[in-house]
Amino acid sequence: MIVVAGESLIDLLPEPATATTALAPLHPRPGGGPYNTALALGRLGGPAAFCSRVSTDAFGEALLTRLRTAGVGLSLVARGPEPTTLAVATVGADGSAGYGFYAQGTADRLFELPPPLPDEVEAMAFGTCSLVLEPGASAYEALLRREAGRGRFILLDPNVRPGIIPDPDAWRQRFTGLLPQVSLLKLSEEDADWLGGVPRGPEAVVVTRGSGGLEVRPRDGARVVVPAIPVTVADTIGAGDTVNAALLHAVRHADALRPGALRRLTSEQWRAILSFAAQAAAVTCSRAGANPPYLSDLPGRETTLAALERR
Repeated sequence: MIVVAGESLIDLLPEPATATTALAPLHPRPGGGPYNTALALGRLGGPAAFCSRVSTDAFGEALLTRLRTAGVGLSLVARGPEPTTLAVATVGADGSAGYGFYAQGTADRLFELPPPLPDEVEAMAFGTCSLVLEPGASAYEALLRREAGRGRFILLDPNVRPGIIPDPDAWRQRFTGLLPQVSLLKLSEEDADWLGGVPRGPEAVVVTRGSGGLEVRPRDGARVVVPAIPVTVADTIGAGDTVNAALLHAVRHADALRPGALRRLTSEQWRAILSFAAQAAAVTCSRAGANPPYLSDLPGRETTLAALERR
């Protein structure tokens, strides 16, 4: 089982403005980087669970219902009466999204360190606001360090939101301190620029470059680059989170969800893993909001995953 730990929230997505509309209407959609990753994992069909603290308000109920429908386990979700975090999205002409967050006093910020996770947990994924906003950030960091120390495979996606980071230098230092515990680091090109470059330390780093495709930099191996899948972009909301899920799903099929196992993957295997992730992200980009694909939505999926299993 793969456990995704972090925030869930509601994205408020604007309708295209018209000449008669001073403020575009906002439509609520389930979101949050870790939440989207868990949803995408469930839709791809592997055993997945979400670890977080979710509000008991109507938004919180809607968030959990969507995960439950996708087959995501919820036994590690705590509940609280505080409101759900809101993220007001702005979508550019190219489909790229920016966010303003309303997170003061919300339920996910009050996450507390849970007991040690069950033995069937193979891997964990972390990232985004949950590693920034206190007091929950310290609890998520403690969870990452503890479970990495117990031999879990760790994926980290910082998904940097500069507007919510009060002390960038301190956050970069915290981030760097986590890297020795990370098996697979996923960065966007924008993340890498904000961090001052692609860091070293994890067994492999995957960099997403939008229309420029995906690249992996294994610690012990040659770089592999695959192109993006051409698609009419509705928006890019949730695309990076879908990449996280697709990477984990494909790495599981390659039997490499163990610390140290990424080092034995060949360039051909990495090319298949990245191509699978590119296909999944393209489907998400073709849909409005974070709406990741089911496995059945991906052409060529059986061939790609079967090839990974045979090696």
